[in-house]
Amino acid sequence: MSEMTEGAQVVPQEDGAGSNLRWYIVHAYSGMEKAVERNILERIKRSGMQEKFGRILVPTEEVVEVRNGQRRTTERRLYPGYVFVQMLMDDDTWHLIKHTNKVTGFVGGAKNRAAPISDEEVRKIESQVQEGTD
Repeated sequence: MSEMTEGAQVVPQEDGAGSNLRWYIVHAYSGMEKAVERNILERIKRSGMQEKFGRILVPTEEVVEVRNGQRRTTERRLYPGYVFVQMLMDDDTWHLIKHTNKVTGFVGGAKNRAAPISDEEVRKIESQVQEGTD
């Protein structure tokens, strides 16, 4: 079983406004992905930049483990240490993400400008999560 955990969708996905939003990978402290997701959502709300952000994804799957003879279902992250953020990249949004607690930076691109990933790559990740659910 797998599931895609999503933060509250900050911006409704519309073809017009959402078309400028691109996906970026944020590197976070390992094991702190959920905290980073909450921190980013809180900072977006406080700064009033909801229109510049879309979804925030932490892809996870449920794994059944046997410990001491007992079956337990635990959640395992597909990409430990990474959070996927859909956003409009500008100086304000870059600083908002970069200066969030437990975030070490963006993956890819130049030092002060992150490189987006394609929508196709995100669809592959979502389908990978869905395959585990089926």
